[in-house]
Amino acid sequence: MIHELLRFATAGSVDDGKSTLIGRLLYDSKSIFEDQYNALKKASEMRGNKDVDLALLTDGLKAEREQGITIDVAYRYFSTPKRKFIIADVPGHLQYTRNMITGTSNANLVLLLVDARKGILEQTKRHAFITSLLRIPHLVICINKMDLVGYSENVFDKIKTEFSSFAAKLGINDIRFIPISALVGDNIVEYSQNMKWYKDSPLLNLLETIHIASDENLIDCRFPVQYVIKTHEEKNIIARQYAGRIEGGIFKANDKIMILPSGLTTYIKKINFGKEDIIEAFPPMSVSLELNDHIDISRGDMIVRENNKPTVANDIDIMICWMNNKPLKSGNRYILKHTTKEVKCIIQNILYKVNIDNLHRIENINQININEIARINLKTTSPLFFDKYKINRHTGSLIIIDESTNETAGAGMII
Repeated sequence: MIHELLRFATAGSVDDGKSTLIGRLLYDSKSIFEDQYNALKKASEMRGNKDVDLALLTDGLKAEREQGITIDVAYRYFSTPKRKFIIADVPGHLQYTRNMITGTSNANLVLLLVDARKGILEQTKRHAFITSLLRIPHLVICINKMDLVGYSENVFDKIKTEFSSFAAKLGINDIRFIPISALVGDNIVEYSQNMKWYKDSPLLNLLETIHIASDENLIDCRFPVQYVIKTHEEKNIIARQYAGRIEGGIFKANDKIMILPSGLTTYIKKINFGKEDIIEAFPPMSVSLELNDHIDISRGDMIVRENNKPTVANDIDIMICWMNNKPLKSGNRYILKHTTKEVKCIIQNILYKVNIDNLHRIENINQININEIARINLKTTSPLFFDKYKINRHTGSLIIIDESTNETAGAGMII
């Protein structure tokens, strides 16, 4: 039986309990081995804690454990009989905004934690804005530390109302609210006996049942070619298969397709998935396609439908999160990577940057600094085949690489 995979990230302000929540979720769902638990118990005792500190399960860096904070993105994997999960525990500090974007970029869902004592903070709004910018389909507001406010329904309702008012301008369609205590386990796996006024699902049940099949774009067929495989058939005839990951749409054997940039058309002869030939394939499957005709196709080309093509252009507007210590300036040159295609680009204009505390635009600027988010215009040396990010997160995203260091300098969303 193949289990569906849900990728989710935890976000929120510092000390809202993100790492503790993940530790509690893993512990209560019986996803921690005995030796792991014993190691956590020993580490907690060394820190002078009477109880086992479940946050240590994800705070792996020495500096994280010393300061009790998350700095880098920590990934954890677990499964239940209903679904498989990949968790990204992202940092809450302002200076690690880039890490938050990295950790949530591939997520289906974000758990945004709010301390019930403090309510909605600037960092809460910042992470909600980034969630909307990244077009994460599902947002769950976990109002944590309810045990410290007497499990008050009024406190829960007040925070829910305040956040709902702010989120109205973000464009996130699916927002849910859960009152929890990560420390003691209220509403994590089992219903809380302390909050019988809460009638919806506990967190794990929500994660197991939330509908994510429609999160992928199944309309616009997009297959960036990653690798060309040559195989020898009978009578020394060389056949070619084109390998890659499907980033949109449903491809079927005998479908008529077009190859970009050549514009040539042909038909799909076979679809290979692992060692098997299959009838159809869809996102995010990695497959290889064998075509009816011998056409010159290489890495960076894209297989699409003749009557449903992406935008082809080299003059592009993007929203970018800058991740490099060296500021981005107009005229700077970089390497740009989009799907399987790599080209050079030049920054033409910086249109504005976003004040992510109040979502206002700041115009007439000449550079973008680390962790800032801005709208820019760039030009590539050869055309890209792309969709708007809001239509397809895979063909609408790109990264910018520093030519001199080969470091990832920025992550962009095509608008």
